[in-house]
Amino acid sequence: MEKLFSFLPEGYGWILQCFGIVVITLIVSYAESIVYKRLHPKVEKSPNFWDDALLEALHLPLKLFIWLIGIALAAQVAGAYTKHSIIQNILEPTREIGTALLFVWFLVRFIRGIETNLLSPTKGKQSLDETTIHAICQILRIAVIITAALTLLQTFGVPLSGVIAFGGVGGIAVGFAAKDLLANFFGGLMIFLDRPFKIGDWIRSPDKEVEGTVEHIGWRLTRIRTFDKRPLFVPNSLFSTIAIENPSRMMNRRIKTNIGVRYQDAPKVGQIVKDVEKMLKSHPEIDTGKTCFVNLVHFGSSALEFQVYTFTKTTNWVKFQGIQEDVFLKIIEIITGHGAECAFPTATLHVPDGIYLNSAK
Repeated sequence: MEKLFSFLPEGYGWILQCFGIVVITLIVSYAESIVYKRLHPKVEKSPNFWDDALLEALHLPLKLFIWLIGIALAAQVAGAYTKHSIIQNILEPTREIGTALLFVWFLVRFIRGIETNLLSPTKGKQSLDETTIHAICQILRIAVIITAALTLLQTFGVPLSGVIAFGGVGGIAVGFAAKDLLANFFGGLMIFLDRPFKIGDWIRSPDKEVEGTVEHIGWRLTRIRTFDKRPLFVPNSLFSTIAIENPSRMMNRRIKTNIGVRYQDAPKVGQIVKDVEKMLKSHPEIDTGKTCFVNLVHFGSSALEFQVYTFTKTTNWVKFQGIQEDVFLKIIEIITGHGAECAFPTATLHVPDGIYLNSAK
């Protein structure tokens, strides 16, 4: 570079050298942009979720890295000619720190791109659990940031043994000061490990007024969308102290009800019970592999009550409601088909002998 600009007057060559480095940096940066624009549409159409995540994550950090190296070389040339020790002293650490930060930025972007592609309906795999993907990617991001922080500390000459010792003492103080925050963090970690529920599950708690669909599981809060569409933010530490029901993991839904028939239809009850049970066992939406029975269970004050106990094949709540309605309507048809009627609360007035009604005035 020095021989290239040897024709210039002494004292001006380094300026043009710096200008040449900047121009070359600009050309390389422009070439990187062209390559990215040509490759991006091709890798985006690819079913592989690694290549486009890698390309998108690399684009901006690589462009800044090119400019970092270019500016560092120009500053090095300027420092060599001007003999400024300040430039030489800060040049090397700045370049190392900038390179490390850009590399960390690239890794974080790459992890986020992989997470997005895995959750994408076009590129993701349906067998992968959304909650597990979020948990693994969050752990990877934390690991990258911690490793980068330790590397930068070592670059500044800070001994890691002292940092670890300070972290042990400081961790105790932080633990007392932020116990609720740590409780929520470990509560979120237990959710990721034990997996009592995942994103998309319908959960409820018999201990607290917590019920709805899980939308997001963070390290501190879990966001639940209630059935009236309000967001409910629950601290993760709460899940370690309450019982949680997960209806989304039901194998079946249960139909259980008592139906009353009038006492005057008592001779017909036996056949009604048999026909109802026969109807259930032949119903296409009833799981006959589960418990299914219809029995007379109670002599009520105004009705003979028989119990219907069975399970549907579906666990979908809306579909279950339709199946249950169909079963109830068929039971009514069976009862009326035998000439009987469903009972309702009645009262019988007993008039003893010896009382006569006299209509004469």
